[in-house]
Amino acid sequence: MPRILLVRHGQSLWNAEGKWQGQADIELSELGRRQARAAAANLGNFDIVASSTLARAAETAYILSSELGIGPIHPMPDLIERSAGEWSGLTRSDIERDWPGYLARDGRPPSYENDDDLWIRVERGLLELGAMLGDDPQAEALLVAHGGIIYMLEERRGKSGGRIANLGAVWVTIDNGDISVGERVELIDEAELLSAQSQDIL
Repeated sequence: MPRILLVRHGQSLWNAEGKWQGQADIELSELGRRQARAAAANLGNFDIVASSTLARAAETAYILSSELGIGPIHPMPDLIERSAGEWSGLTRSDIERDWPGYLARDGRPPSYENDDDLWIRVERGLLELGAMLGDDPQAEALLVAHGGIIYMLEERRGKSGGRIANLGAVWVTIDNGDISVGERVELIDEAELLSAQSQDIL
């Protein structure tokens, strides 16, 4: 069965500031670029590289594909991050100030993209990518997308792994139109990279 390694993008500038992004088009931080280069060393070969069209994912995919010598990168607009609506650009403390109690009860603002709408486009995008892989049961794609996509897929399949780090990943299998989600994969040692960055600053 064709498989897709679905990878969360590297740290963005807003990740570093603790801001909710949603579909805001935010670039990678320098740490995010280092994360992508480090992750490439732990990846094998892939038949296809694809990416969300948001800058933080597209740049991560560019770094990975360049390091691996695989291309071109296939843009996947259906696999952009879930819209955060009114919370885009806000920190958790901003949200608690302006929307008291919402986070504690798992509430969301009016323009937040709901699960059903998100699933429709994510399913469409994954099936499109699966079709690109064809009938070869050994074919594999590398897809760079977003945490919100991974969380939704896991929840739809009865899994919940908590927060996924930048450059964390999960295997997705497509079998006759059915999408299944496997175990998570750690591509980098996040603590080690943060330690190395602090040493560079000193």
